[in-house]
Amino acid sequence: MSRITDIIIRTSNSKATLLIRLMVGVVFLSEGLQKFLFPAIRGAGRFESIGLPSPELLGYLVATFEVVAGFFVIAGLLTRIASIPLIIIMLVAISTTKTEILVQEGFWEMMHASRTDWSMLLGSIFLLIKGGGWLSFDRYYTSKGK
Repeated sequence: MSRITDIIIRTSNSKATLLIRLMVGVVFLSEGLQKFLFPAIRGAGRFESIGLPSPELLGYLVATFEVVAGFFVIAGLLTRIASIPLIIIMLVAISTTKTEILVQEGFWEMMHASRTDWSMLLGSIFLLIKGGGWLSFDRYYTSKGK
């Protein structure tokens, strides 16, 4: 295995990581599918209502990243790479939707409204740091190379 490949897919045998992968992956996969199924309220329509540019394009782009990366995270396949677009999505989501709540309704209302966003952001950061863990394709390929 090359040094870069080793850094990207090497992971521990931690069984707890599977729980984080399932939490993050299932939520993103589900949200991405809903953006395709209900674009007026979850995808382009939502993006237009919060003032994002090119809401049609952005809606489908974000939905695609959420579905593909969510699937990769669930499978534990290239987990670190899959977590990067998810981190970006959550940073944009927090900054575009929760800042207004903070300004208009205060800190505690913003914290309440953003609890899932923070969970997905921190879960994705965890996966970027730790990789796929136990029962992942990442683990399978690293153990196979030994």
